[in-house]
Amino acid sequence: MTDQPIHILMIDDDEDDFFLVNELLQDISPGQYQLNWASTYAQGQEQISRKAHDIYLVDYRLGPYTGIDMLHYFQQIGYKAPVIMLTGKGDYTIDKEAMMAGASDYLVKGEISGDLLERSIRYALDEMNHLRTLAESEKKYYGVFEKAHDLILLADCDKNIIDANPASCRTLQYSREEMLAMNLKDLFLFEEQYRHFFDQICGEDGCGPAEYNFVNSAGKKLDVMVNAVMLDAAAQIFLCVVQDITERKKEEQEKQQQQKFVITGRIARVIAHEVRNPLTNILLAVSQFKLEPGVTEDSQLYTDIIERNCIRINQLITELLNSTRMIELHVQQHGINELTEKALALAQDRLQLNEIRVDKRLSDPDVMIPADAEKVEIALLNIIINAIEAMTPGKGELNIYTARHNDRAVIQVSDNGPGIPEDMKAKLFDPFFTSKPKGSGLGLTSTQNIIINHKGNIHVDSEPGKGTTFSITFPTN
Repeated sequence: MTDQPIHILMIDDDEDDFFLVNELLQDISPGQYQLNWASTYAQGQEQISRKAHDIYLVDYRLGPYTGIDMLHYFQQIGYKAPVIMLTGKGDYTIDKEAMMAGASDYLVKGEISGDLLERSIRYALDEMNHLRTLAESEKKYYGVFEKAHDLILLADCDKNIIDANPASCRTLQYSREEMLAMNLKDLFLFEEQYRHFFDQICGEDGCGPAEYNFVNSAGKKLDVMVNAVMLDAAAQIFLCVVQDITERKKEEQEKQQQQKFVITGRIARVIAHEVRNPLTNILLAVSQFKLEPGVTEDSQLYTDIIERNCIRINQLITELLNSTRMIELHVQQHGINELTEKALALAQDRLQLNEIRVDKRLSDPDVMIPADAEKVEIALLNIIINAIEAMTPGKGELNIYTARHNDRAVIQVSDNGPGIPEDMKAKLFDPFFTSKPKGSGLGLTSTQNIIINHKGNIHVDSEPGKGTTFSITFPTN
């Protein structure tokens, strides 16, 4: 960010939304952003034609017009500027249409936070500055090509890669020679995605920005945003600029998990308060009824059923509260290798019983973190047990990896089990969600609670048929 304020134009017919966004921007960094407002489509066109703003926030619904119409107006006057579309919750098709029409990003109204807004603005400005740099001159292009953090690929009319910048080789983990022997379709994880990409790249306006899934040489999935244009129509040369947004999406998912956890804790406390009082009254009434003379055997049977189920409900509420409440930590310095080894030792009987082979790649030297050793060991043990139960006895391989990445300690636990379907991944940490016949559904909820209380994060990567990896990060100080 420069010392000069960033000039933002918000085109939205809802004054309340304008005031909300303005407050968020001022909370982020007072004086860093200057927000102007256009309340109608016509006012928005007039302001855009002046080209006086650095970035534009455009609401999708603008009276008889839409934000897509506004994006087309940018194209009509030949004005390339970063535009962030504001859409309603669940408008995935609109979000996709906006990105195809040239929007830099989209934000869902009602879910906009200061951090998310700032990140989106920064991303949009960075992306636009990058694209403008590419367009300034052919001479400067080669410097950008070599030094850009984004992946830059050149491909011929058959979509064969004819050049790749160093960032492409680093991110995709191929040598330059290997890259030049590949076709663009080799980079895509899903066949339907590269077919869609090829259809778009041959169009008049090229492709992008659009989100796809790439895969590197190690088979790891990468979330990417792709811009592709015809660089040389005569020679049929395509230029593809690819931004790796894997970490960005991972951070957003982790933030959503933490927000969901906080909400779950609030709901649990409300349930405990509202349900326990009538439960207590029911139990007291049942106890009193049992003392009454003339209670029959059938009545005794039914009152026992009522009593047992009331106690069970009370136990479930207690378990839910324990798995979601803030916990008291007894923090000392411990090594992540030390904690991992102790968790493995606790699971040793299960590992031997199921004939699971353990492969460890531990950091040298050990990485020290402030931790409550007993609780972190429980969290790791829960993950290890889940991995053991997911694998076929006699064929299971448990991989443990520890490392230090900048100021974070990383622990990864991987298995070669059947993997987790995409629709189940989002529910893994939800209370009482389990795929086990006798599972309580609170193990991973408690694990997440422990990690969040240590100011850490937990992330799951999994594909059906390819196993599952739990990645845990802790601050080192």
